Amino acid sequence: MSDMAKLRTCFMSSDKGQEMAEYYVSLLPDSRIDKVWRPQGSDKTLVVEFTLAGAPYMTLNAGMEVPHSPAMSISVLTEDQAETDALWFRLLGDGGQEGQCGWITDSYGVNWQIVPKVMPELLTAADREGASRAFQAMMGMRRIDIAAIERAFAGVAT
Repeated sequence: MSDMAKLRTCFMSSDKGQEMAEYYVSLLPDSRIDKVWRPQGSDKTLVVEFTLAGAPYMTLNAGMEVPHSPAMSISVLTEDQAETDALWFRLLGDGGQEGQCGWITDSYGVNWQIVPKVMPELLTAADREGASRAFQAMMGMRRIDIAAIERAFAGVAT
């Protein structure tokens, strides 16, 4: 394991680390399993290194269940409504739970933020009143609706 990334996020699991990694790489392009490590003489996976949308991650099967926290999440910038919806509904349909403002918890208990690219642009725009309206619209959503956020930003009544 000498060519591991210097910095990567590690998800601890009791025994589903490989399953988690395989599921995650199925969600996003530019994702793959890089290495699976089993201690010598064992058929049980201990560590899986994987790349998720170009970023390095790993799972560690620790033999005990450690709950994940919303204090740490995977944030995905999506290009458009189609990509936002595809990822959202995939995570939801595979046992996920909706949260507010684009947050969703997957079936492994890991929290995700599904953020359309336009959101940070609108929320930090020079038009502070428009940004405030966009923020208020987002606060009332679960899955982000880009058209509704853009209408709110523009001050167009729905």
